[in-house]
Amino acid sequence: MSTLPDVDMRSDTVTRPAPAMRRAIAEARVGDDVFGDDPTVLELERRIAGLAGKEAALFVPSGTMGNQLAVNSLTSPGDEVLLDADSHIFRFEQGGIAANSGCLARIVRGERGVVAADVTAALRGEDDHHAHLALVCAENTHNMAGGAIVPLASLQALAATARAHGMKLHLDGARLWNASVAAGIPIATWAACADTVMMCFSKGLGAPVGSILTGPADVVRRARRTRKRWGGGMRQVGILAAACLHALDHHVERLADDHRRARALAAGMRAAPGVRVAEPDTNIVFADLDPALEPGAVLAALERRGVRMSKYGPTRLRAICHLDVDDAGLGRAIAAFEAAVTEASSAARR
Repeated sequence: MSTLPDVDMRSDTVTRPAPAMRRAIAEARVGDDVFGDDPTVLELERRIAGLAGKEAALFVPSGTMGNQLAVNSLTSPGDEVLLDADSHIFRFEQGGIAANSGCLARIVRGERGVVAADVTAALRGEDDHHAHLALVCAENTHNMAGGAIVPLASLQALAATARAHGMKLHLDGARLWNASVAAGIPIATWAACADTVMMCFSKGLGAPVGSILTGPADVVRRARRTRKRWGGGMRQVGILAAACLHALDHHVERLADDHRRARALAAGMRAAPGVRVAEPDTNIVFADLDPALEPGAVLAALERRGVRMSKYGPTRLRAICHLDVDDAGLGRAIAAFEAAVTEASSAARR
């Protein structure tokens, strides 16, 4: 068993605050955010609104809350929300659009997160028998598509279609930072496609907690009231906002390192027998195992070697590169994966 620290690639949410981030947390100026006077939160919200080219922003505990607040603020009960079948909002948020907003999910099948071509087909015209299709949600990068970057042109086409038919557009940009760095396109350009945008600080940027919703001032004001009702009103939360500001200053451009390591990881995993690995766009790597390979056996063999990945389907494993995985850790992960697959293959043949 390895005596070295784990190389934890289950997600980019597992990062721990670096010493400089901990100092920023300890030294944060704070107030009471529910009263609206926490200076560090206010600075973060102003900065993100400016970065995204929006009027206002709202700091929230999680990306899920940010997404759910957006849906709630842009719809009325009984409305339909058009979603990609593999979107985070549909698959991983516990039916929140129904529970929290009383909305129906209208599902389409996108291609690597692109749903623009499916929106027109989903339109049914004005008919009193039908629910009102009020909102379209997109996701960039797209988690279930392996961290795929939804092309800017596709998002712009989606936005144009939505607006032509009186619909709003929300962008789940949990990893929009990754798309921005990888494609060299500013956040504001992506955000211009959407009425509201949610972005996470606790994934690739490495903050311990926090996401943000940005959009028109009236929508954000409505979201702020709903956040309080949902129990998301936080007090001296500047200690967390300080970590997010530190991440903005120090951890955005370095996302390119995660993307480079993800490509190297994919190449190393691809060399193992019985494994298919697509080239990653950003920091997420999917490994599809032959049916003879049992994912649980591969994961257990990896853990014995001090490397952690996650199961992401019947025959799929997921590994994510992040700021706590350096080149040495990457090398360990590649070697451990090859050995784990060999071990699992041998066990399967017995």
